[in-house]
Parts: sequence; structure tokens; C-alpha cells
Amino acid sequence: MAYSSARPIYKLSPNNLIKELHSFTNDSNKYRSKSCNPPKNSAFCTSKTRHVPPFSIQTQQKNTIAVKGPLQSIQQRAVNGETMNSNNPKLIGEDDRSLLNINKVPLNKHFRKTSFRLYFDRADLPIKMEYMCGGDKIGWTIDIEKLDYSFYLPLFFDGLSETEHPYKTYARQGVYDLLIAGGEKIPPVIPQLILPLKSALNTRNLEVICTTLKIIQQLVLSSDSVGPALVPFYRQLLPMFNAYKVKNLNCGDEIDYSQKNNLNVGDLIDETLQVLELHGGEDAFINIKYMVPTYESCYLN
Repeated sequence: MAYSSARPIYKLSPNNLIKELHSFTNDSNKYRSKSCNPPKNSAFCTSKTRHVPPFSIQTQQKNTIAVKGPLQSIQQRAVNGETMNSNNPKLIGEDDRSLLNINKVPLNKHFRKTSFRLYFDRADLPIKMEYMCGGDKIGWTIDIEKLDYSFYLPLFFDGLSETEHPYKTYARQGVYDLLIAGGEKIPPVIPQLILPLKSALNTRNLEVICTTLKIIQQLVLSSDSVGPALVPFYRQLLPMFNAYKVKNLNCGDEIDYSQKNNLNVGDLIDETLQVLELHGGEDAFINIKYMVPTYESCYLN
């Protein structure tokens, strides 16, 4: 029996081409895993667009949109109190989707616009920068003795929370100058200085805390009546002392070259508490001991 070697010729018409494409797409899903093709009626099949940090490996994943816009502008909008609009996910550059919100890290609650910065930006402060050979210092356009301490001293104390130049430079140097030339003008203003000092200590910034501790020491030494006037306000100032009292630098047998800057928080807290006890009067130690139980009187040592 003879068999014909001729094979049937299959002609690919446009209709056959469409059928082949449909059959290919329908059959291709059969060979894929079930996790890749969940049921259409399943609750897990709905794809939700995620906003991911830019320049990360997550941007290569499906259903992701990279966040646009600088991070500092987002923080500035939050500080200015502008309302964030996250209802429209298409406007990625205009809503509040930032790296802080993606990583669930809250905005720094201490990052606030101080009154000192407001007055400085409006050029309402009688200060200017003097560029000297040994370093920069601020100059006063008005005689310090003629200034109203009830207004300017709390204003400059409010600038102690600043961590950016030139605000922190003007605020810290201005506080030192006002305390040196204040004398008996300082004790009546003590109640207005408690809130700025508390805000500076609550920033939990080591540089700000160390600077504030040094200023508290100079504040107590500026007048004999300042120490007793601060005793009723120990409940507002000393909680942060108790939290950072044990934060000392233990470098072993190594040399601490930053010791000249006096930026060790634990040592500064001990020195400040001793100054408060020495110049605070009879009730100073009992109030310090109530707020900082681990403190020992410097008179006993």
C-alpha cells in the first residue's frame, strides 16, 4: 500500500490569525501558576497602586508609582500649616505623599517655625553680622542697655531651638550678649523664659540640649536673684535632665579630643544641677532631688 508523502498545506488567513492569537492567550494562562492568576472573583485580585520611594528597587515592581517632589518642600508645607490633599492620587507632585509618610515615620514635632525666625526674616531685630578675623560675631544696631528685656530676651531664648544657620548663630550669640549686659533686668523676665527653655530641651537634639544647658548656667550666674526664681519651675525644666543624666561618653582609655567643646550631655547636666543647687537657696536641693532622684548634693561631696 502506497502512502502519499505530500502534507496538507495550511493557509494562514486573517481570520485564522485572530483565532490563533485568541487560543494562544487563553492557553497561556493554563501553564502559569495559580498565584500569578488568582480567580477574578477573589478578594485578592484587586490591584492597588502603591507609592514607593524614588530610585529604589520597588519602582520596578508592578502597580507602583514613584514619589515626586523634594522632601523639604513637603516638610515646609507641613510647618506652614497647609492642608494636605491625598484624595487625588494622580497629582503625585502636589499631594503630601512623601518618604516620611511611606516609611510611616512621623514628621518631627519639634520642627516648628519659631518666633525668632519670624522676626529675623522680617528684619525686625536690631542685630547684624560682623565678619572679624578671629571669627564672625553679631553686632547690635541699638545699645543693649536700651532694649526692652521683657520682649527681646524671651524672643532670643525662643531661637535656641533653631538648628539652621544663620538663625542659631544669631539666637545663641544674642542670648549670651543679653545675659552679660542684663543684670537686674533678667529676674522679672524669668517666667517668660521657661517655655522657650523647655521647648529647646524637648527637641532631644544633643547640640541644642548642650547649648541650652550652658545658657541655663549663665542665666543663673547673671544675677543673684535668678537662682531662687527658677526653683518653682524645676518641674518644667528638670524632666529632661533626669532622662539624659546617664548619657555619658565612655571612650575607655582613648582620648576624647572633643572635651574642649564641653559637649558631653551627662557632665553638663551634673554641672548645671550643681550650679542650680549652689545658687538656688535652701529649697533648691529638695526640689532637684524630687525631679532627679539620682542626684547627690555637691555640699556632701
